[in-house]
Amino acid sequence: MKRDSTLVLLTLDEIDGLKLLWDELPLDEFQTVVAVDGGSTDGSREFMAARGVPILDQPIPGRGVAFRVAAEAVDTDRIVYYSPDGNEDPEDIARLDDLIANGADLAIASRFAEGSINEETDVVRARARVNQTFTWVANRLFNHGPFVTDTINGFRAMRRKAFLDLDTTVKRFPIEYQISIRAMRRRWQIAELATIEGQRAGGESKCFSWPVGKDHVKVLLTELSGARPLG
Repeated sequence: MKRDSTLVLLTLDEIDGLKLLWDELPLDEFQTVVAVDGGSTDGSREFMAARGVPILDQPIPGRGVAFRVAAEAVDTDRIVYYSPDGNEDPEDIARLDDLIANGADLAIASRFAEGSINEETDVVRARARVNQTFTWVANRLFNHGPFVTDTINGFRAMRRKAFLDLDTTVKRFPIEYQISIRAMRRRWQIAELATIEGQRAGGESKCFSWPVGKDHVKVLLTELSGARPLG
């Protein structure tokens, strides 16, 4: 029996990762598999369409928009978000879904839990330290349960309706941070699994440290104030 879950592939020019990882994705285990594509021009769309994966288009760009487009388009109980760029371990897809099926409200593949490995540890790109700082602040201000080690990683799963009920508003990359904060405030049971993060399969990261960092600060301040972020 297939899982009552949707696997969402989040793509924007990820043809190298798709070719590398496709045979490792547990597509047959999921009731639904869809892609939300942000406007690929490198053959990603054609690659997935040729393999029978429905492609959902976004009315406006942004990772947060992609999260909501997928959740609104499917009707399974659970949803797993996966970016086929080489960073995220395909073996963790089913494990994340299992955590939700077994009672967790939010499951995160953590790059900072004991036993994990992340690719952002070099001196030039010190994003790991920035990510951990944002995570510490979120735990300190909003969390009522066990410490969450990675509030920002987008490789995560949750119940579809519960996600929609969060009424998220972020359009771009900080969608994961907003989800984590709102889950903490609602006292969701948050489960993490230690993940081994690989190197990108090709192309460049779409996450630019300074603009994305500013967006995370904006989300943090907005959630503190109770206002609604604009982007």
